Amino acid sequence: MRFMIAAAVAALALPGTAGAARYAVGVAPGADARTMARALEARTGGRAAVIGPFAVELRARSVRQVAGLRGVTYVERLSAQRRVAFVPSDPFFATRQWYIPAVRGFDAWILRPPTWLSATRVAIIDSGIDGDHPEFKGGRIVAANTFVGGSAYKDVQGHGTFVAGLIAARIDGSGMAGLAFPAQLLIAKVVRPDGAVPLDAEARAIRWAVDKGARVINLSLGGIRNPFDPTGDGFSPVEADAVAYAVRHGVVVVAAVGNSDQAPDQPWRYASYPAALPHVLGVSAQAKDGSVPMFSNRDAIYNDVAAPGDELFSTLPRSLTSERPTCLEQGYSDCGPQEFRRPQGTSFATAIVTAGAALVRSTWPELRAEQVVAMLERTAVDQTAATGCRRCSEGRDPLTGWGRLDIASAVDWTKEQPRRDRYEPNDDAGARAKVLARRRPTIRATIDFWDDANDVYAVHLKRGQRLRLRLFGENGDEIALVVWRPGTRRLGDIRYPSSRWVARSEVPGSHDRLRFRARRAGSYYVQVKMTEPGTGIYTLRLIR
Repeated sequence: MRFMIAAAVAALALPGTAGAARYAVGVAPGADARTMARALEARTGGRAAVIGPFAVELRARSVRQVAGLRGVTYVERLSAQRRVAFVPSDPFFATRQWYIPAVRGFDAWILRPPTWLSATRVAIIDSGIDGDHPEFKGGRIVAANTFVGGSAYKDVQGHGTFVAGLIAARIDGSGMAGLAFPAQLLIAKVVRPDGAVPLDAEARAIRWAVDKGARVINLSLGGIRNPFDPTGDGFSPVEADAVAYAVRHGVVVVAAVGNSDQAPDQPWRYASYPAALPHVLGVSAQAKDGSVPMFSNRDAIYNDVAAPGDELFSTLPRSLTSERPTCLEQGYSDCGPQEFRRPQGTSFATAIVTAGAALVRSTWPELRAEQVVAMLERTAVDQTAATGCRRCSEGRDPLTGWGRLDIASAVDWTKEQPRRDRYEPNDDAGARAKVLARRRPTIRATIDFWDDANDVYAVHLKRGQRLRLRLFGENGDEIALVVWRPGTRRLGDIRYPSSRWVARSEVPGSHDRLRFRARRAGSYYVQVKMTEPGTGIYTLRLIR
């Protein structure tokens, strides 16, 4: 299918020489559109203007000398017959898929053909997939594996196939349209026939997906988090280690904050695991009217973005829809069991955000995972009473995090790119800390109250050796320094009392100094902790 240049661009016509024609010139990601406009004018003698971060309008007599210009990805003559935006011709798009316009899923493709986008491998760790479904033909599934027996290409529950359709159903003029059209699927089956997800199966599936080249992992599953009842808290070191493995390998991990149907109260004010793990993009659900349903878990820290999660439409295994043989839409949720005819859940909202992450990764393949996550979060549309969420407050809130996903704004990011942090992930003591081998290292790194509140560095000291620390926060953020004893494995583990620290800030601030003498030899852990909401950059100097 051909992707069109907007007719609205005609309003941007430039003065130029007689007989000049109008062209759209594509600008490669990483190139500067303003610089490109000047280069085009110098080459052609025409006039150029920036019409987006990835396109320049050029009015010139000829563009023969443009094709070889570095950073040019396409040259297309503009005409009045262009459509305003890309609209899939798949019939269910117009009648069922209200959620795609709600997150501006295809609005980014007004000026940029999707043939620019690099293929992105997306792992769906779920109940499997209907491998023979027409929506996933043509090489859509590049690998599949089961970690609970049976076949990954068979989906008894239907949940995995529904998620896969939201993310990557083919855009081919029939059926429905998946949001992430450059996606290549990795399918990992981790749900047993009884609906349970063994933690070891999930962990092995995450590692398998990473080793298969996944760039985004969708985890539409979770375990209850209850900070005030350790016996009912679902934290798993096995799961956390697997997620950390994915993060270390540069994968964007997207997970549901959870549905409160199994929580002690509804709504539940804590995100489930693995959404409540560092660097995981936690997703909550919204209804059509912009409200947040009672089933969607809240969380002041780990709920990052919201997406449609009510009255959705997607694919289902035809073995399930065949139970209603008179239904005409076989293979789709309207013909499925009752729970899929008006489906709701943070699981499905997560799939929509996963698709958005895949599109950003395809557009900006050189960016690190934390940069992609920051782009998705910081372009989200703040949700308030004016948008239909009466319980949402201005700014980041526990119901919707940064706000509703806006795919077009994330893809068309125009600000300075979020900073890289080469020390990540270093979120805890033990094996997850970054080892500092140099005697007097100077570290410049990022910290984020919601996604990355702790940075931990391991420093080996001899008995009696002194260590001096100097911290400088560039944005005036409230940051604390803590030094932990050798042998500490998890900073938040209730088995380790607070007496395990050997030095700490008296009052957190943007500037701090600590010094102490090691009473015994070993690896001490230096924790840099953001104590108040914010995002910043800090410099840490260690002298030993």
